[in-house]
Amino acid sequence: MPHLLILYTANLDRPAQEGGSDMSALCRALADTMLGARDEAGEVVFPPGGVRVLAYPAAHHAVADGGAAALATGQSGDYAFVYLNLRMGRGRSAAVHEGVGRALEACAKAHFAPQLAARPIGITLQIDEGPEVFDAKNSSLHPLFKKE
Repeated sequence: MPHLLILYTANLDRPAQEGGSDMSALCRALADTMLGARDEAGEVVFPPGGVRVLAYPAAHHAVADGGAAALATGQSGDYAFVYLNLRMGRGRSAAVHEGVGRALEACAKAHFAPQLAARPIGITLQIDEGPEVFDAKNSSLHPLFKKE
């Protein structure tokens, strides 16, 4: 943990000039934002070896009214949607939740600024926190970040 999963309408996989987005760049920017998060004492919020950002296009989707409202106002009816869900373990303060949420929101809004200005798109970010009923972790990543 933490894991940030992104589900998005597949029309965002188009080239930027066609209203698409570089989702790999978004993943990297969000991961870097998570790695830069600090708590009230200035300590790292998330262990580097635990940060995961994964994005999945939805091959099939229906968004809102299918484009009718946008078409009626002369806009593109090609709606897009992005859902970001950060799942983190328990124990962090409300201030950390808020700070991380605001930082991730700012990162996503900056990334999608061209789409927000040019097409109908919705972006939702949610943060969830335990309690887990079962939690098993097996990783050879964490040792890479242990300080000797």
